[in-house]
Amino acid sequence: MEQKRADYASTRPQADGAWVASVAEGSPAWGIGVEPGMKVVSVNGVVPRDIIDWRWEADGGWCELEVFDPRDNTTTACELEREPGEDWGIEFTDVLFDGIQTCVNRCVFCFMAMLPKDARATLTLRDDDYRLSFLQGNFVTLTNVTDVDVERIISHGLEPMNVSIHAISDDVRRQMIGPHAARGKEVLERLCAAGVEVHAQIVLCPGINDGEELHKTLAWAESHPQVTSLAVVPMGYTKHSKRFDRSFSDDVEASRAVVKLIEPYQERARERYGETRFQLSDEFYVDADLPVPPAETYDGYPQFYDGIGMLRSFLDESALVRSERAGECVALNDVLGERDLKVMLVCGEAAEKTISVFCSLVSPEGRIFTRSIRNDYYGGDVNVTGLIVSCDLLAQIPEDLASAVVVLPEVMFNFDHVTLDGDTQEHILEELRRRGAMPLISEPSPGKLLDCLVGSLLSK
Repeated sequence: MEQKRADYASTRPQADGAWVASVAEGSPAWGIGVEPGMKVVSVNGVVPRDIIDWRWEADGGWCELEVFDPRDNTTTACELEREPGEDWGIEFTDVLFDGIQTCVNRCVFCFMAMLPKDARATLTLRDDDYRLSFLQGNFVTLTNVTDVDVERIISHGLEPMNVSIHAISDDVRRQMIGPHAARGKEVLERLCAAGVEVHAQIVLCPGINDGEELHKTLAWAESHPQVTSLAVVPMGYTKHSKRFDRSFSDDVEASRAVVKLIEPYQERARERYGETRFQLSDEFYVDADLPVPPAETYDGYPQFYDGIGMLRSFLDESALVRSERAGECVALNDVLGERDLKVMLVCGEAAEKTISVFCSLVSPEGRIFTRSIRNDYYGGDVNVTGLIVSCDLLAQIPEDLASAVVVLPEVMFNFDHVTLDGDTQEHILEELRRRGAMPLISEPSPGKLLDCLVGSLLSK
């Protein structure tokens, strides 16, 4: 094991500083001549590996920098000072300066292994970096973490750590994760013993880590109060999977059995902590054909972006929007009627029923409706809005979209405004206009959807 830990460390790029992306005018960094394109080589004598090092070393009112200027290949030492509460004014090109730590596992349910052969290379990058767990909420297995990393997590208070547990029995973990599974469990125990808060996740695979093994894993988490939330999400599969062709989405009774199994753990947690802690992803309630629980059971939604409570939040916000913005809803429907327009809200099949509730509340006249997109590109049981691709969208909505406002979900595009199948936002909007539509893009939440429609239609 020690050799493995040394191997992990030796394969990581050595930090050589942080490239500057922008500098705020009038800031302390601007005042001493730091410019975009330069590189912070060290801060207080430490070569920063990531934004964590920068924040740790530059936490006070003074710091010493070494800055490299590639234009003349020179490195200059300088001092920075700031007033209390003032920002240094530097933005870096990334939060990781020494590259991303990649995955060393062979998880049986890995979505990357189920992608089409022609998928973009960036989609197949398997990150497993504990720093992104702290900074961005990514789930990690801790299997590639060195002892130095463990001490850094503890000493720097990098919590909560978002950790994929999946199973607690050693044999099941090896079956699911691969030969490094034991290391992840060892690190997790050390973090819990040190009092590091953990948000945990279990990807549930039928016949592997469900049933009795799920009981064991939940019991382990129950005995570790540092695990303040644990999400159970169903394994998803695509038509390209060589291992799976069924999941909980294909079995109502199996989904209901999982809901029933977790209930005693939820009840005990509420009695002990006043929190539910053990929570199922929205897909389980959809797959089981059961209503989603009330908002108070979600403990403030600590794992919202893992699909925990999104549907409940959407339903509650829809009712609030209708109650507090009734006048705007009426005015919007009046404009739609006067202009003989209808609004099509594009979504994945999993969200169709929920978003239809918003449509009926905002437009009882039926002028706003959903259009769910079947995911043929990935196939399998993939049905979420964030994985809608261009080829499915354009193939399934009508050619004649005259008198239609088509609202696309912002989550189907990445930061470069590209879909998962490589099409651009600009091209899709252009194609929708060619078909006669008025295309819009919105964050798929009730308030943002209403803002988008009101801002685009009532102002004209």
